[in-house]
Amino acid sequence: MKHLFNLSIVFLMFFSSTIIFAQKDSISQQRKARKLLRQGNELYKQKNYTDASVAYQKALTQNAKYKKASYNLGNALYENKNFKEAIPQYELTAETAKNKFTKAEAFHNIGNAMMEQKQYQPAVDAYKNALRNNPNDDETRYNLAVAQQLLEKEKQDNKDNKDKKDNKDDKKDKDKDDKKNKDDNKDGKKDKDKKDEKKKDGEGDKDKKQDPKKNENKEQQKPKPQQGKMTPQQVKQLLESLNNEEKKTQKKMNAKKAKGKKTKQEKDW
Repeated sequence: MKHLFNLSIVFLMFFSSTIIFAQKDSISQQRKARKLLRQGNELYKQKNYTDASVAYQKALTQNAKYKKASYNLGNALYENKNFKEAIPQYELTAETAKNKFTKAEAFHNIGNAMMEQKQYQPAVDAYKNALRNNPNDDETRYNLAVAQQLLEKEKQDNKDNKDKKDNKDDKKDKDKDDKKNKDDNKDGKKDKDKKDEKKKDGEGDKDKKQDPKKNENKEQQKPKPQQGKMTPQQVKQLLESLNNEEKKTQKKMNAKKAKGKKTKQEKDW
């Protein structure tokens, strides 16, 4: 039993020393973090934003929850035009800060970083959040008005560009339809010309077999009896017929002369 008691005392002493060493390490890291923060601030004042960013990052490795180092790192990145990388640092400050003014400043800087990237809708949202935490900040209110104007202009430009694109697409479709109709008409005309050509060729072949004009010319070349005139053959036949009739008449008259004249009867009064 005494042996177990001694082991418990040893364990407690070891555990206590571990806690003490951990606390000492934590305090040492915090001191290093603060020292690095001060170095970063000095570099920031000298506008050496790249080295300042390195100092702040080293401070965060010593103390990941060092809020001042996070916020100052965001400022250094912003001044070095690393706007996209600066935003997460400001967002961390906005989430963890208990002071409304600190939150307002973080949201204000988020809005500025968004404006630099021409992301006007997120900028408007950030400025509104800043004013919710600090309604009296005239600079934030002014930036909000500018962001809203740029957002409206962006929307209008997008609408105009969309309308232009739609009109351009409509014109392309119309030109395409016109070209198709033109091609169809052209093809139809070709087909008609081909049919007319085939028809013409067929008529040509028919004309080769029988040309009405040529036949007409042939008929015109033949002598036709003219009305009121007789052909020599017809005249000859007519004369022969008249001679025959005359002979017959003469023969009848001679027969009557041979029989005598008929007597005239006198009246009985």
